[in-house]
Formats: sequence, C-alpha cells, structure tokens
Amino acid sequence: MKLVIVESPAKAKTIQKYLGEGFNVIASGGHIYDLPKKELGIDVKNSFRPKYIADPAKEELLKRLKKYTKQSEQVYLATDPDREGEAISWHLASNLNIDFGGRVEFNEISEKAVKRAIANPRQINMNLVDAQQARRVLDRLVGYKISPILSTKIRNGLSAGRVQSAALRMIVEREREILAFIPEEYWHIFAHLKKLVGSETLKALLADKCGTKLKVTNKETSDAVLADLENAEWIVDKVKRGESKSRPAPPFMTSTLQQDGSQKLGLTAPQVMNIAQQLYEGVDLGNQGHVALVTYIRTDSVRVSQDMQISTLDYIKRTYGAEYAPSKPNVYSTKNQNSQDAHEAIRPISLEITPESVRAKLQRNHYKLYKLIYDRFVASQMTDAIYNTLNVRIQANTVAGDNYGFKVSGKAVAFKGYTIAYESANLTEPQDTDANETEGYLPNLVEGEKLELIKITADQKFTKPPSRYTDATLIKAMEENGIGRPSTYATVVSILTNRAYIIKEQKFMIPTPLGISVTEFLERFFLSIVDTRFTADMETKLDTVEQGVKWQDIISDFYPLLLKHIFDAIGAEKAPPEVSDVICDKCGANMVIKHSKFGKFLGCPNYPECKNTKPIIDVVAKCPVCGGDISRRKSKNGKEFFGCNNYPTCTFISWEIPAPILCPKCGSGMVIRKKNKLDNYVCTDRKCKHTIAILEPSAEPEELTETPKVESNLDIHLEHAHNSILGANEG
Repeated sequence: MKLVIVESPAKAKTIQKYLGEGFNVIASGGHIYDLPKKELGIDVKNSFRPKYIADPAKEELLKRLKKYTKQSEQVYLATDPDREGEAISWHLASNLNIDFGGRVEFNEISEKAVKRAIANPRQINMNLVDAQQARRVLDRLVGYKISPILSTKIRNGLSAGRVQSAALRMIVEREREILAFIPEEYWHIFAHLKKLVGSETLKALLADKCGTKLKVTNKETSDAVLADLENAEWIVDKVKRGESKSRPAPPFMTSTLQQDGSQKLGLTAPQVMNIAQQLYEGVDLGNQGHVALVTYIRTDSVRVSQDMQISTLDYIKRTYGAEYAPSKPNVYSTKNQNSQDAHEAIRPISLEITPESVRAKLQRNHYKLYKLIYDRFVASQMTDAIYNTLNVRIQANTVAGDNYGFKVSGKAVAFKGYTIAYESANLTEPQDTDANETEGYLPNLVEGEKLELIKITADQKFTKPPSRYTDATLIKAMEENGIGRPSTYATVVSILTNRAYIIKEQKFMIPTPLGISVTEFLERFFLSIVDTRFTADMETKLDTVEQGVKWQDIISDFYPLLLKHIFDAIGAEKAPPEVSDVICDKCGANMVIKHSKFGKFLGCPNYPECKNTKPIIDVVAKCPVCGGDISRRKSKNGKEFFGCNNYPTCTFISWEIPAPILCPKCGSGMVIRKKNKLDNYVCTDRKCKHTIAILEPSAEPEELTETPKVESNLDIHLEHAHNSILGANEG
C-alpha cells in the first residue's frame, strides 16, 4: 500500500476516490507541530531558532500516521500547495522519518491532476519552508513582545500583530478623515427638455458658461443662473457619437474573490474563504461522491493554463456562439509587483460541471460562490463588450447675449460580449459628475436642432467624506498597499472583529474606542509596526526568502528596532480609563469603565473613597429578528441569557450568544458556537442543526491564548546588549 497525507478530511475523500485501491489517503488536520502557546518559543540568542512542539490534541493521529508510514511502501506528502503546506510537509517528513522526496502538490483536485502529481513527486522546497518560518517567527516576536505591553498599558487581553495592526491603523485613519471632513456645497442645475417633433424628452446638466467650465457653489449663484436662463433659446450645439469597448475582468485571485463575494453575495471575507476552501477540497455530489469544483483558492495570480484556455474557447463557442470567443485567448497580468504567480487563477476545474447542474446538491452559499467563480472565469475568456456612445452639448442662448452649455451623455449596448456571462464588480464610489448620463438610451439629436424647455431644476448637494471600509474595500486597500498576502486577508478581518477593535454597521467597519486607543499607542511607540510602507517593505523582504535569502538575516535586521520600541513603551504611563456618561449616584462623578476577570463593569473614579460599581449592559450581537442590539443579561435566579434591547417590542431571547442571521434552511434562530477552534453559526432547531463556519483559523497574524509576561527594562537592556555584541562579532 501507498500512503498519501493531505490536510483536510474532505480533500482526503476526494483524492481517495481518484486513486482507488492501493492507496490510503489520511488527513493531518493542518499543523501537527507548531510553536508553543504559552511561551515565546523563539531562541533569540541562537539565530532565532523556533521551538516546535507536537499538538497535544493530535497524539492519537500521530500514532496512527506512524503506524501507516511503517506499513507503506511509499509515502506522499500532499499538503496544500503553499508556504504553509510546505512547512506542514516538512514537519511530517522530519518527525515520521519520511523521504523528503515524496512531496506532491495539487493545484486542482481532479483525477488527471492528482494522478499526474503522484507520478511526479519532488523534494520538499526548503526555501518555501523557510519563507513560512520567517513569517511565523516574525509574527510571533511582534505578537508576543508587544501584546503584553498593550495589556499592561491599556487593558488586559489585547493583542498586536504585524499585519493586523497595520490594517487597523488604516481603518482608524479613515475614521479620522471622516471626522475631519468639512463638506462643501455645490449645485446641480438640470434642464428638462423635449424635441419639437414627437414626445422624446431628455435631461441635461449645466456644464459651462460661454465655453468656460462653471461650478455653482451656493444658492445665490444658482438663483442668478436660473434668472439668466429665463426666456433662453435652446439649441443642440454639438453631437458626438462614438463607440467604446469594455474588456472583461481577469479571473479571480484570492483578493478579488473576497471583494466580489462581499459585494455581490453579501458574505464576509472569512465566509468566502471557508466556502471556497470546501469547493477546492471537494463537496458531496451524491452519486458522484466527493468532487472538487475549483482550483486552489490562495493565489495572487491571474494566469490560466494553456490547456484550459483552449478548452474554454471551445466551450464559449458551443454555449454562446463563435462571436463571443476571441481569435486568441485573453491573457492578463497582475497589477501587484509582488505577485508570486505560484498558482493559476481561481477557476472551475471543469466547465462541464456547470453551477446549475450541481445546484440541487450544494448549499445555497456554496452554489452562489461557485457560480460567481464559474461565470467570472468564463467571462474573462470572452470578447469585449461594445457600446454606442453619445456626448451632446446643448446651448442655452440668453436674452442678455450670454450662453450656457448643458451636457447629455449616454451609452447603449451594441454587443454584449463578456457581460452576457458576468457583470464585473464596481469597487469605486458613485460619482455625481455624470448624474445626467443615460444607460441604454441615446436621444436622437442633430446639431442645430431647437428644443423646448419643460422646466429647470436646481438641486443642492454637499461633498461627502470618504466611505468607511468594507470587507471588500479593506482587502483591496491592503493588496494595493502591499500589506499581508492572500492567506491573511480574511483572517485579519476576523481578528479585528473578534478583538472588538472594530464593529460593523451594516457592512461598514468602524473602529471602537478600544481600537483607536490601541492604534494611538502603537503609533506613539511602535510606528514601524503600523506604518503601511514599512509593513509592505517587510512583506517584500520576506518574499525574498523563497529565492534563497537567509531568513535569519531579515529577523536580525528587524529585531534590534523592535527591542528599542519595547524599551520606550515599557516606561510609558498607563492609559487613563475610558470615561462613561453614567453618573455615580453616590458622589456624582462620571463613572469609568473597568475590567476584571469577570468582564467589564462601571466603577467610580474616586475609589477607594467611593466604592460604587454598576454592571454594564454588554452588547454582544445584533438581533436576527429586528436588527437591534443583543445584550448579556441575568435572569432572577442568576442564570445568564441574551436578550434584545428593543424589548418589549421585540421579545427575542437566547441562552447562547445568538448569530445575527436566522437559519437559511428552516428560519429558526442560530447561535455562535466553537468547534475545532472555529466559530460556527449553529441552528437551534434540533431537527435541522444546520451549521455555517464563519472563521478560518490561521497562524498569521499572531493570536495569543495567554498574555505573556512583560519584560523588565533590565531584561531589554541585557538582550539589547547581547544583540549588539552579536552584531559586532558578525561584522
């Protein structure tokens, strides 16, 4: 027998089906060895050597793997085809005494790809392993060195991370921009006109006066323009017709999949990645068994294999017609200069498995995401959409001899092209400047034609502040700024939410007072950690490890700077407690928010003279029925429950933290439960028990289970001196 070790049980089922008899396919469940949870686990004085320990929860699995390894004539390590997967294979090979030459990778889990990979094993790529180690060590140093300082200076249980803290600062800075924004007034003046012959009407926007661009910024100017236009003569001045083309968007990579999944499907980034992972590993299609539907879902590439391009063109011709297939395949390149291009874009494995053909077998969101991936890929290989365009200047000749120019623009589809399969997402804010543009309708106008005025309207408007980030726009901004990599985007969003550094109103991210306090502290003492340029430069340096750069050198360059920041931060005064608007009914002072091992409470700032305390109404979730706040409460007998603050209008209660949605299958309430370190929405109906995983775990950015002890100034001095001597010796 031959043994194949993969990461997930679902993937094991899919691969077992393709390999059949003669193979045992077993899942490792991810990492079997990792850094310890309760200590740093990095020997900073010995080239930052990481200390790996076996996961206690996987002792039985390890025994089983060792047993199968001894009984197998050949062992293949088929963990995920990325840095993390390479490191897992290295740990497996090192601790099970497996030949390093048995590494195989599946960029897609199809019968052809699986058998081809098994026939062509390779050596474990130690550059990839070191690239993973470099990130893991750096994130551990940042997380375990800075987090306890935050917990000491601000409040217990806080964490910092190389990527998460930079992303949080972006959210806080956006909030600062919004608070500092001063709206500016402007006016849109529209002329509602009709042709002298027929009933055709149009709406034109004021653009210029005597050929000079005119911006109306107050009511006085608006009224003056309206007065000038009384009894004006309206003539079509210029008509320009043309044609424009729209090229299809490239197939999905990780970041754009999360963006479109958020915008088009209303899913969070973690939800998108969790569902996409299942589509990659394989889903149960009934009689067909476990079938993988899409290629590997962590990629920063938009490349498509030549074979797939050719077969896709054939599919397009058969399905839509020859005119929708370009003469040669469309080729795309990523805008990100740091793209690794290690894997293809995210695409369906087989176009013959259409979304509709498996709709009945998939959960609702699985179907919707698969259809999104499928349609986007097909569209990416199709011809351009073509539009007929029209730009018109209508001149209003006034009695005083001046003229005002009004514009009308529009476009209409001449050839649908790729849009017949997929409409690309628009991640930009809507603009008022083209408020008069028509879609799908082009007025029939000729130069010199006179028009009749129906009415003139003037609309007062104000400029708007930049929008808060959503999952989609934050991920887009992180990608553009070079912060994080495909495997970290969704995890960062989850951590910021779970740490209560941000809250979401509808889909928009708002930093909490805690998130702002953490950012301000990090800006003061750890500016390099939250600086986007510094973080992006560090990402680039870490990427060079894959090309053979020694990872310890990168850490050695960074660590003395981190130590200096820590030394400065330890001496800082503790942040003052957050003041509430609740008045102490004993002494009249504004009560402050305090923290204990039992949670938050209100305490009098005049303690110990005044020892008055009060409970805090702790908002923990949104009501799935009315959308109001859900608070933690206690019944008369002291039992904790969760109830809607809109009581008695809304009578929703739950004994567990409720999910913000009702069950999509049966309509019952759902609660939030943890399973295998994953947060899940679980239906409370015992007959249904429908479960939705909402958080994908990741080792990056660093998460803390316990807050390590803060180092003393003496500890830092000694370590700093040691590193200075080490650096001098190396020099």
